[in-house]
Amino acid sequence: MTSAGDADEAGVEDPAGAEEPAGVENPAAIADPAAVADPAAVVDPVVAGIAAGYAFAGQALDLGAVLRDGRCFPGAQVRIPLAMLNRHGLVAGATGTGKTKTLQLIAEQLSAHGVPVFLADVKGDLSGVARPGQANDRVEGRAAEVGQQWTATGFPAEFLALGGLGHGIPVRATVTSFGPLLLAKVLQLNRTQEQSLGLIFHYADTKGLELIDLKDLRAVVAFLTSAEGKAELKDIGGLSTATAGVILRSLTAFEAQGMADFFGEPEFDTADLLRTAPDGRGIVSVLELPAVQDKPLLFSTFLMWLLADLFHDLPEIGDADKPKLVFFFDEAHLLFDDASKAFLDSITQTVRLIRSKGVGVFFVTQTPKDVPAEVLGQLGSRVQHALRAFTPEDQKALRATVQTFPKSSYDLAELLTGLGTGEAVVTVLGETGAPTPVAATRLRAPESLMGPVDAAELDAAVRGSTLHGRYAQAVDRESAYEKLQRTPAEPQAPEARREEPPSLVEQVVGSGMFKSLARSVGTQLGREITRSLFGTARRRR
Repeated sequence: MTSAGDADEAGVEDPAGAEEPAGVENPAAIADPAAVADPAAVVDPVVAGIAAGYAFAGQALDLGAVLRDGRCFPGAQVRIPLAMLNRHGLVAGATGTGKTKTLQLIAEQLSAHGVPVFLADVKGDLSGVARPGQANDRVEGRAAEVGQQWTATGFPAEFLALGGLGHGIPVRATVTSFGPLLLAKVLQLNRTQEQSLGLIFHYADTKGLELIDLKDLRAVVAFLTSAEGKAELKDIGGLSTATAGVILRSLTAFEAQGMADFFGEPEFDTADLLRTAPDGRGIVSVLELPAVQDKPLLFSTFLMWLLADLFHDLPEIGDADKPKLVFFFDEAHLLFDDASKAFLDSITQTVRLIRSKGVGVFFVTQTPKDVPAEVLGQLGSRVQHALRAFTPEDQKALRATVQTFPKSSYDLAELLTGLGTGEAVVTVLGETGAPTPVAATRLRAPESLMGPVDAAELDAAVRGSTLHGRYAQAVDRESAYEKLQRTPAEPQAPEARREEPPSLVEQVVGSGMFKSLARSVGTQLGREITRSLFGTARRRR
């Protein structure tokens, strides 16, 4: 057998080199392919019952075949209804158990069904989704075990990189669009400091001071604590010098870590994540993250900005035959660590409401306990890879995970510590909205390349992208910094902003929905700022 590392790299176990590998049937004994997906062909009554729970009438994604007592049953297929992918999901498991290949497997099939996909590529090995896979003994052995008709296939892909740190198309956001709540999370501000930052954003919004990059925000903070600027906020509490100092120091430290490139223009339009290829397949947008692996808080929060921006721009569609986008949120625990209650409440509400806009969200992490119960309760599909139980903390996490599954004929505590690479315990929402039976599953092999493409090939794909001309070159136009430099005593609002200044009542009791002219973009005269659940700014497109 291969080592755990080799197995994870391939995404499957290696049946070669052992007379009777555990849990692998003789490929020669597999039923005719036409009968492979027929639950009636399964002799074991328990397995047949599980298979019946996954025999959906509509379109579905194929995950793999049922495992029971060390045997794989290719006639008992485990699937996810395509229409239920907007009910969200969780992919969990210890490092090296195959989570990344599970993402790749699901992404491929979504693309084939015409559904765009967003993948956060933390380890840098998902770019291979754009290239056909390579047949070998391990892949062919896995396909035979699970009844898969494997064909090497590449899928349409776009490659993105945060702030251009990497090979992909640069993904940037303006400070105004990012909003105070998400920025407070990135800067690790406390509740009082977060509220003061919200006040700063409100002032900039109402005065037409565009916060494009970090120097714009620094300029506004400095102005509001200056002799000239202190009077601007006196009627609504003001900004203390101590709090302003903390914010400014946090911004300085943030920039010193190389974060300035993430904020600026041209801002990425999240509508570009919703495209399909000319052949009708969904485009897989791969956000390259290895260059920012040492800044996990930033990339997790940036992913939340992408999701929040989609939430505010997409119309309600209710239940549909298939989702408009499926979003995979890797290293999800980083999003929830040390988060304020307001931030967690906003995540919970976004996840709950974005389903009706046709967007499915899969959180990817090591154990279900990494995700708050309020969010976990909204995740309809579960793909749980193996867990480790080496320490008391591991054992506690194992018991907690077992309790989150419906009752089944499996001894889940034993099963979850004995699963091999590329195996998982699965339960999803069926077509009626009821959970399917718990199924130990040997997963299919991805049909695209299981590993990264060559850097030169990746660069060529990025240069040839239709998005390259729109986002590759950074732009630094006039914004708050330049306006405050020009008129430090009293920044003048643009001529097109509303004629009367906001009343004191609007400033004090407003719910965050403040409107003002914020910036010019191309031929568009302006942009109406509408602060949302996350304090992000909604764009008129």
